[in-house]
Amino acid sequence: MVFSSYIFILIFLPITWLGFELTRRCLSARTAFGWLVLASLVYFGYWNPIYLPLLGFSILFNFYVGQGVGSERISHRKALLVFGLVVNIGLLCYFKYANFFSDQIDALTGFQFVTWKVILPIGISFFTFQQVAFLVDSYRGEAREYGLIEYALFVTFFPQLIAGPIVHHKEMVPQFLKPPKDRDALEDLAIGITIFTAGLGKKVILADLFAQWANPVFAAADAGIPTTAAESWIGMVCFILQLYFDFSGYSDMAMGIARMFGVRLPLNFFSPHKSRDVIELWRRWHITLGRFLRDYVYIPLGGSRCSNPRMLFNLWFTMFIAGLWHGSAWTFVAFGLSQGLFLSINHIWATMKNKHPLLAGGEGRIRISISVILTFLSWIYSITIFRSGNFTGVGTLYAGSVGANGDVRGTSMDLLEPLPWMGLGFLIIFFAPNVMQIMSRTKPAYEYAYSPDNWLLKERSLIHFTWKPNLFWAAMTAAVFFASLLLIGRGGEFIYFQF
Repeated sequence: MVFSSYIFILIFLPITWLGFELTRRCLSARTAFGWLVLASLVYFGYWNPIYLPLLGFSILFNFYVGQGVGSERISHRKALLVFGLVVNIGLLCYFKYANFFSDQIDALTGFQFVTWKVILPIGISFFTFQQVAFLVDSYRGEAREYGLIEYALFVTFFPQLIAGPIVHHKEMVPQFLKPPKDRDALEDLAIGITIFTAGLGKKVILADLFAQWANPVFAAADAGIPTTAAESWIGMVCFILQLYFDFSGYSDMAMGIARMFGVRLPLNFFSPHKSRDVIELWRRWHITLGRFLRDYVYIPLGGSRCSNPRMLFNLWFTMFIAGLWHGSAWTFVAFGLSQGLFLSINHIWATMKNKHPLLAGGEGRIRISISVILTFLSWIYSITIFRSGNFTGVGTLYAGSVGANGDVRGTSMDLLEPLPWMGLGFLIIFFAPNVMQIMSRTKPAYEYAYSPDNWLLKERSLIHFTWKPNLFWAAMTAAVFFASLLLIGRGGEFIYFQF
């Protein structure tokens, strides 16, 4: 049940919202929490109910282990923490990588390590990381004791259960516990519908459209069919635009749904292609994954508080984990390592600029524009690895992008058709304000309400207009909503659902 489906929009979401508001007002907050947990389990089980016991086990296991590692009365807390981490990471590795490692062993030795195909439970990468963070924070004494229902809701809350953001317990549970009188349910509903509709439009109007041009090019390249320079660039750029509007759209939809229930999710996507370097890009792209990797991988390894060689190793290893987290294929590993390379170059250049002020130059528009373009080009080449099904496809597209494949067409698509839409996509990603900026008066994300000093919130967009509860915005929202409803069905799931 994806957000951009009729059953979710017209049946599941309205019933869940009405049930939540009625139980919260007429019965109790804990009953409303129970209703949301039940609805979230239905949402998760709709994909494949066989994995509901796995999710239930994960919740109960981590809840009680978290109580143990957080209690000063229990000896061997560190051993219990290690046990909890091993179980969590072990389950994730089994479901996510058993097929991959079995295939590698089979290719090398002829021995089939796993004799059946392991199906990846949807959302396991996200709810595992959330609970790993909870266990570590409990050990550090940074997590409060929660009731089982509150903890279960923190893990299963359906707007972020399947594809994030990777939320933190201290961000979510206090919001669940707010009294009903502290919020205007109808105002939250109006704001949430507006944000949700913006994301829905990005997904079904734009992302699914760009997919129609990206998919044939990557399919041809993966099959070893040479692609011309024009085909290669159209395919690679259309996938960048597809991924941008797909992930941005999903993030907005998750934000909007959560806000309908009075909850603000943390920022997870904030105009990453306006970044001037790769370091900044990772502070804007999949923000909560980057935060998790920084706090629970990079910093524990030593972060940047060590020698330059060790810092670069920490960086590469963290990005290796980031690549592997995205999927069980060598292309994902290569994607992570390529980002490690670009980040290392970025850090070395920043160090050189600090030591030699002449290299720093100014902050003029030309210099900034060049930095943005170079960052975007590096992302295009790196994300091509991410999208390709094999290294043959990567090599074919790289060769095609520099004209090395000749002029023989590898696809039959009309090369002129996507150009106007690509132009529109560029205008949006480089110059238009994002949905969070447009909705800024409503404090749409966690940071707006609870961390107003966040550096992203201080960025000014090049076009200044913000949402207001008036007829104009109501008409705009209705138009996008009904246009999106008409187009539902031509695309597939969100890209990040596979992770």
